[in-house]
Amino acid sequence: MFRKKSFSSGPIEYIVVGLGNPDKKYENTRHNVGFMTVDYIADKTDVKINRIKFKSTIGEGIISGSRVLFMKPSTYMNNSGEAVVEAMKFYKIPPENVIVLLDDINLDVGKMRIRTKGSDGGQKGMRSIIYLSGSDMFPRIKIGVGKKPHPDYDLASWVLSKFTGNELKELEVIAENSLKAVELIIDGKTDRAMNLFN
Repeated sequence: MFRKKSFSSGPIEYIVVGLGNPDKKYENTRHNVGFMTVDYIADKTDVKINRIKFKSTIGEGIISGSRVLFMKPSTYMNNSGEAVVEAMKFYKIPPENVIVLLDDINLDVGKMRIRTKGSDGGQKGMRSIIYLSGSDMFPRIKIGVGKKPHPDYDLASWVLSKFTGNELKELEVIAENSLKAVELIIDGKTDRAMNLFN
């Protein structure tokens, strides 16, 4: 598997989408860990996510020999599906080739879980993607952001709270593992990715 910049004149074969909210005030919040992780993967693969298309900020690169579209929807979390489905239709990409990076409040910070399909698990960005595409067959990398400190804590306040310095260090490891997982999934080795990181 390679990390250096490479070029391909072929069509887009995969989409890697990080979920989050676009405003500056949401940077480094728990709900934006999808954005943070896709930024990390793009940086490590020499991709600039800096063009506007499909209601998103996008970039293109090569991972495991396949041409990949990187996406950060600018629709806000609850309408992420509008952006993702628009890109899927344009490039005729099936759900199985759309890898979604998202936050999961049921996983501790420093944990991740790969799934090949399934429900939205209460994550509203994933819910929008499933609803608008009519499919739940999206491979996804769920990144732990930790449970609410106590049951009465407001969920919206929790997911929009910032990570601590120590948590950000743990997320660097998860971002590196997410890059390896994306490489394996695109290389057709999803089971290996799940065995390594789940």
